[in-house]
Amino acid sequence: QVQLVESGGGLVQAGGSLRLSCEASGSIFSINAMGWGRQVPGKQRESVASLTSGGSTNYPDSVKGRFTISRDNGKNTVYLQMNSLKPEDTGVYHCYANLRTGSGYGSNTNYWGQGTQVTVSS
Repeated sequence: QVQLVESGGGLVQAGGSLRLSCEASGSIFSINAMGWGRQVPGKQRESVASLTSGGSTNYPDSVKGRFTISRDNGKNTVYLQMNSLKPEDTGVYHCYANLRTGSGYGSNTNYWGQGTQVTVSS
């Protein structure tokens, strides 16, 4: 019913930049919030950026000032601009959307994408 597809990952040297994109498609009535999580083997997935429909953003201290989340509502797409990348930013980046499907009845649900690999070399 709903798909989230990420793109833009890759290999970059420390200090470099990458821009991730994620498009949500399918039977979407409305999107409340979108964001990005980072998965590293052996650790829990952590949120690295979130953006509500009202425009509020949230970042953990580890990426604040380096990562910027933005959204194109017309395209149901969320972006993550990552600057001054560090080796510890390496991981699989998954986007998510908190949304309502179909005709709009029912509660909001979180959907996740498959992820895109980001590798930062030292």
